[in-house]
Amino acid sequence: MELMVRDGDYLPDGEGGFRRAEGADELLQRVLWKLSIPRGSFPLLPGLGSGLYRLGRARPSERQALARQYVAEALAGEGELTVTGVELGDGGTLRVYLEWHGQTLAVTVETGGT
Repeated sequence: MELMVRDGDYLPDGEGGFRRAEGADELLQRVLWKLSIPRGSFPLLPGLGSGLYRLGRARPSERQALARQYVAEALAGEGELTVTGVELGDGGTLRVYLEWHGQTLAVTVETGGT
């Protein structure tokens, strides 16, 4: 089980501890974590994270394809997860559509103002 995080803080459970995520919520926590970490920022785990932080340096016409590539790279280790779509919005908002165990899921990630 993963601890639930929102806006960089653990979510309290109201009993002095922290909320834990299970099932799809656990997967989404892991996905958000992997997409939010700059790839290569942990020396002992150089493949952890995504290249989404680099989108702002790319040409606008290349950003959608790069976003899809970076998401696929970051989530490659999630065996039962399929990325079904990636939408790059104005202001750096990235919406990622996923399928997991027959469920359709989505997460939104801020990429830093692309």
